[in-house]
Amino acid sequence: MARYIVKRVFLAVVTVFIITLITFFTMNAIPGGPFNSEKASSPQVRAALEKRYNLDKPLPEQYIIYMKGLLHGDMGISTKNGRDIGETIRESFKVSATIGGMAALLAIITGIILGSLAALRRNTFIDRLIVFFSTLSTAVPSFVLATLLLYFFCIRLGWVQVWDANHHNYVLPVISLALYPTAYITRLTKTSMLDVLNQDYIRTARAKGVARFHVIFKHALRNALIPVITYVGPMLASILTGSMVVESIFTIGGLGSKFVTGINNRDYPMIMGTTIFLAVLMVTMNLISDIVYKLVDPRITFD
Repeated sequence: MARYIVKRVFLAVVTVFIITLITFFTMNAIPGGPFNSEKASSPQVRAALEKRYNLDKPLPEQYIIYMKGLLHGDMGISTKNGRDIGETIRESFKVSATIGGMAALLAIITGIILGSLAALRRNTFIDRLIVFFSTLSTAVPSFVLATLLLYFFCIRLGWVQVWDANHHNYVLPVISLALYPTAYITRLTKTSMLDVLNQDYIRTARAKGVARFHVIFKHALRNALIPVITYVGPMLASILTGSMVVESIFTIGGLGSKFVTGINNRDYPMIMGTTIFLAVLMVTMNLISDIVYKLVDPRITFD
C-alpha cells in the first residue's frame, strides 16, 4: 500500500504541474491583460506595473519565475488590490470550507439514510417518494435552487436574513450546495444496498437467525457504502471550495467568488493561485478516498 501511495503522490504532483502549465499559458493567450482596463493609466504607468509583475518578460520566463516563487510558498500578489494571494485564499477558504463542510456532512448523512430506507422499503410509497424527490433534486441546477430559496425565504417571507457582514446565515447556501450530492448519494446507496441484500452471505446470516439490525448495519450497509466512498472523495473536493454560482447569488465572500472576480479582472496571480489550490485539494481528496476505500474493504488490492 505504501508503494501505491508514493505512486499516487507522484502522479498528483505531475497532474498539478500540468494544470499550472495549461492554466498559465491559456490565460495569457487570451487578448488583453490585467492593466488594459485601467483607462486612467498612462503608458508609462502601465509599463511600470507590467515590469512590477514580470509581465514585460517572455511567457516561458514568466512561468519559470512564477513556479520558482510557488516552490517557496509564494503565490504572488494581486494585480488589482496588491494583497498576498496566499493570505486571500486562506481567508476566503475559511468561509467556503464552513459552508461546504456543513453541506457535505448533510449530503452524506441524509443520502445514506434515505438510500438505505428506500432499499429496505423497496416498491413501497416511501421508496417511490424518495426516488421522486432524488430525481427532482438531480434535475434542478444549484443556481436555480439558490435563486428560488433566496426569493421565497429572504425576500417574500423574510424568514432568513440575506448574507451580509452582520448576518452569516448558513441555512440556504448549505441547502443549495447539498441538494444535488444528497440526491446522488441516495440513489447510489439504494442501488448498492439492493445489490448487497441479494448476496449469499446476507441470506446465510438471515438463515442463521442473526438479528435484522446486525444484518443491515454490520454486514449490508458496510459493503454498500463502498461505491459511496468512491464518490465522496471528489464530492468533498468540489463542495468544500464552495459553488461559484451559489456564492455569487448569496454574495458570500468565499473562494469561488474570488476565483470569478479574478477571471473578470484578469488578475493572473489570483487565477493561478485559486486554480492550483483547487487542483491540490482535488487530487488530495481522491487519494484519501482511495485509502479509505481500502480500509473499508481489505479485499481490495492496489496493483
